[in-house]
Amino acid sequence: MRPGEVLLSALRGVTANKLRSVLTLLGVMIGVAAVILLLAVGNGSARQVAASIEALGTNTLTVRPESGATAGSSTRPLTVAVTQELGRAGLGHVGTVVPEVDASATAVAGTVSETGTQVIGTTPAYFTTSTATIGSGQAFPDAAARDAVIGTTLAQELFPGQSPVGRSVSVAGIPFTVTGELAEQSSVGFQDPNSEIVAPLATVQADLSGYGPVSDVLVSATSADAVTQAEDEVTIELDQLLGATAADQPFTVNSAGTLLQTRQASAQSFTVLLAAVAAISLLVGGIGVTNVMLVTVTERTREIGIRKAIGATRGAILGQFLAEAAILTLTGGVLGVVVAVVGAQFPVAGTTPVIVWSSIPMALGVSVAIGLFFGVYPAARAAGMRPIQALRTI
Repeated sequence: MRPGEVLLSALRGVTANKLRSVLTLLGVMIGVAAVILLLAVGNGSARQVAASIEALGTNTLTVRPESGATAGSSTRPLTVAVTQELGRAGLGHVGTVVPEVDASATAVAGTVSETGTQVIGTTPAYFTTSTATIGSGQAFPDAAARDAVIGTTLAQELFPGQSPVGRSVSVAGIPFTVTGELAEQSSVGFQDPNSEIVAPLATVQADLSGYGPVSDVLVSATSADAVTQAEDEVTIELDQLLGATAADQPFTVNSAGTLLQTRQASAQSFTVLLAAVAAISLLVGGIGVTNVMLVTVTERTREIGIRKAIGATRGAILGQFLAEAAILTLTGGVLGVVVAVVGAQFPVAGTTPVIVWSSIPMALGVSVAIGLFFGVYPAARAAGMRPIQALRTI
């Protein structure tokens, strides 16, 4: 029996029961689409995080007090005064030192209010050290005035269709004058940077947060190549200023590179988890192929007996049923690729999927391999039938 005849016979077998074949194709299609699309979501998430972290600047360090740190009684807290001493230390690879304090309050303008708004108290150098830049207006000129710069989302909510510059906004019942609006920023995590209020450090401390430890300290290195040296200098200087030791530090110093490596490792683990879940879907589709092929063999026992009686070889019977399994999985795989490519054009949970193109031939190859693997037993069972036994079954 020539290969073309085997293929034609397999096509007839597949189309003999259209509903059953369509349901089998659907299972394989879902498995292949899930593998490609979930890998695309993981890849897109990793790229989004990487782009956001790299936007922090390659020469920026972030010093953050350890949450609930229990340093020795002689250890000083990381306060604004400490950051000022750090800035005056004259460290060779350190440029600007910018303290931050955070508070949460309700912002009100006219009849519109926004609860849980994050208020950042800092210095004007914040706008040149961080990713937050002035989009319109200017930074607060007086470090102790009740001036503020607000994010674009908050500006649209409080002053729809109007420029917020020069207008008044009440923060926790305290009036602030808006001197500028931040340029739009990309969002990473749950906190939207476009809904923040940035105000003078002394004002936020006096009216909102109090005079406790700072929330963060941004430190700029003199260049991207000096980040490692700057990190070492900041760590040593803070140990001396706070009276801490290397084994008992009440703070952490992270660079954009460190954050990027951590996030990439997390994103990779997340992608592997998604791929494992998708692979289970593909495996279930393969088991469905086995079930369908076993039913097909049972239903076509008489056909198999007649074909063997008139001279069909074991290889021809085996090839036909394997070809049917391959046709089902290959067609389902191709449809799954189409569904995944179309689905990747739409955001998923706020993430834009980025297809890993190597996953397409991999998913197709695996789907066909699964079809052949799970089709071997039904095909071998059909090929192993003796003609007389097959004809007696009916």
